[in-house]
Amino acid sequence: MQAIVMTATGGPEVLEVRDVSAPRPQRGEVLVRTEAIPVLFPETMLRAGAFPMPAPLPLVFGTQAAGVVTELGPDTDPALLGRRVLVASNSFGTYAEQVCAPAESAVLIPDGLTAEAAAAVSMSGSVALPLLETARLTGTETVLIEAAATGVGAYLTQLAKEFGAARIIATAGGPAKADLARANGADEVIDHNDPEWPRRLRELLGDTTLDVVFDSIGGESATALLDLMTPLRGHLLSYGWLSGAPAQVTAMDLIMRGLTLTGCSGPAWLAGVAAARTAVLARAATGALTPLVDRVLPLDQAARAHQLIADRAVKGTIVLHPRG
Repeated sequence: MQAIVMTATGGPEVLEVRDVSAPRPQRGEVLVRTEAIPVLFPETMLRAGAFPMPAPLPLVFGTQAAGVVTELGPDTDPALLGRRVLVASNSFGTYAEQVCAPAESAVLIPDGLTAEAAAAVSMSGSVALPLLETARLTGTETVLIEAAATGVGAYLTQLAKEFGAARIIATAGGPAKADLARANGADEVIDHNDPEWPRRLRELLGDTTLDVVFDSIGGESATALLDLMTPLRGHLLSYGWLSGAPAQVTAMDLIMRGLTLTGCSGPAWLAGVAAARTAVLARAATGALTPLVDRVLPLDQAARAHQLIADRAVKGTIVLHPRG
């Protein structure tokens, strides 16, 4: 079968198209004939070496896929055979025509939702829901959502008012993405490509403050936001670092302002993200959440997909199709 093999850490060119042996499901696993494979931002960081690879190289890359269950390993629910599912694999292997994954990771794709839409919405939407639940909005808050045009930020922006945000201020990179953030539901948008964007945010807020910040940029910009947050009850949810570093915030920074920071990472957090997949796909199937597909590319263009993401040239999730 055709697969994309990561040969080393580095640029997109380390992703090579190869013919490999088809996998066979082991105990508790399903074999899925893939129909749609999302290219995820965390995958690009793993490929680039930003995080240690948890498995030796070379390996078939990829962590999620949507498709049809064609074979079951021992001790696997027989009801899964022939069903359309989205699966996740901590041992990689999803950038391929077939993938084995733990049966417990399989989430049924609702009728009426395409495989491409399921693949596009699953990861980012499943992060957005726990973030909003953690924020515990009450209907009065002014919230800041960073990088609101694509990825997690886009789904946060789509859902924030349903979950209780009164005013959504968003950041986005450039005029085109600002328009996307507004289409997703932002009331006001600031260009975070401008190094002075925290100052512009201060001007926009005037006499008001931020009650909740969904921080995906991290770095020094997070520190610059602290004095714009509501004293004694402002809440910063840190879940990403597009700047290249987590939020550079100390305990003293928070204590002196009476703010709280929730770090949205680690095994318990990721378990909550996985548990949210069923609800996210159900929302997408009913139209309560709009999947954002940037484009569909053949599987053999995985390296190109990674380069497009690195170039910030996407407006949604790139989905790979194993048969072009």
